[in-house]
Amino acid sequence: MLFNSPLLFVFSTLLTMAHSAPVELYPRTFSGDATFFDPGLGACGFTNTADQLIVAVGHGEFDSFPGAGPNPNTNPICGKQIQATSGGRTVTATVVDRCAGCAGAADLDFSEAAFAQLADPSVGRIHGVQWDFV
Repeated sequence: MLFNSPLLFVFSTLLTMAHSAPVELYPRTFSGDATFFDPGLGACGFTNTADQLIVAVGHGEFDSFPGAGPNPNTNPICGKQIQATSGGRTVTATVVDRCAGCAGAADLDFSEAAFAQLADPSVGRIHGVQWDFV
């Protein structure tokens, strides 16, 4: 029985680790500016329109996303959803593009429909938008 006890401990520890929530290796909360653009064919290979709830992520974040390679169409960030909040308003949008014009890695460029859920498009730019992946 003494021999089985350490094995049982090791087995139960491994089993617990296998069923635990995965360790989050990627930051969960970002802050940046938000703008909007007129979408078309994006870096992820999707063609979208201004009335869809979509977003282009800053090139720094897009290019450094875990698993990103030379072909942006296969970047694992493509198709992920983000939830962004500003001024008590929230929008959930799908990543479909890379924002080459974004100054900050955590900046976002929304479709007009998505941006309008955070602020009136006439403001043009929102500073300090908090967002994370959902």
